[in-house]
Amino acid sequence: MFVEPLRHHCEFVSELARRFEQEWPEWYGPSGTGNATQDLSAFANPEGVLPVGVIALSAASQLCGIAALKAKGIAQFSHLSPWAAAGYVLPELRGRGIGAALVGALLVEARRLGYDTVYCATSTAASLLQREGWQLMERTMHDEKPICLFRSPSPASRFTPESLQRASPASALG
Repeated sequence: MFVEPLRHHCEFVSELARRFEQEWPEWYGPSGTGNATQDLSAFANPEGVLPVGVIALSAASQLCGIAALKAKGIAQFSHLSPWAAAGYVLPELRGRGIGAALVGALLVEARRLGYDTVYCATSTAASLLQREGWQLMERTMHDEKPICLFRSPSPASRFTPESLQRASPASALG
């Protein structure tokens, strides 16, 4: 498995949009206010500046997952930036370290862009972030759902591109 910028693999935007619509129908579905294709296209921006996405691919270059780094997150925390967002691993590949590799890759991207700290608000990935050394800052409500607000471990440079390629054995992913 390897992790690379989404901007180098724009051919996956359509498949990812379909998967986002299935995973988050309340946001990206027909009655939602989000636009998966638009968001993913923004994460694939060729300039390599925020927002920026990273994707995990198998040794056979099959899509495994995605995560993004963006400037803005939750309005009540508008003073914090950048934010880890759009974390998604294909359901059949969950539990294999792909999410951890994606989180690590976001920290590498953040460091490349000059950020030492990344923030994440989540209702589903708290255990992953805690395992990866993120610090819980606050528990709060957002859109009537409980969420946890985290900050990344410092320094963000503890992750290197080489360590990300070793994050999960290629043989486990095909």
